[in-house]
Amino acid sequence: MADMFFTKDHEYIVVEDGIGRVGISRFAQGQLGDVVFIELPEIGAKRKQGEETGVVESVKAASEVFAPVSGEVVEVNSDLADHPALVNEDPQGDGWFFKIKLADPAELTALLDKAAYDALVASLA
Repeated sequence: MADMFFTKDHEYIVVEDGIGRVGISRFAQGQLGDVVFIELPEIGAKRKQGEETGVVESVKAASEVFAPVSGEVVEVNSDLADHPALVNEDPQGDGWFFKIKLADPAELTALLDKAAYDALVASLA
């Protein structure tokens, strides 16, 4: 069973077997509107928790995407280059951005679980 965590900046990470699948939350996608371009990190890039790892651009704004955990990027969602609208359709599924091999699984404790994230989003409404 995979575990899902969120950052206060509205990235999510789904962790399974030491690899995290990262993207933006449904809330973030809703705030951005229609996503039109995504800048993804290079495979092999090493990032520290909270470090900028990509950019998502919509018809409304551009926003940085931050690494929810430290680690090495092991895969990117190359489908997003030709189909950034996948983020609009399924941000927490097919619209994922990259996968990262966790350097320190203990960093997950600094993230929000679904209930805490839902409470954060509710407080913003």
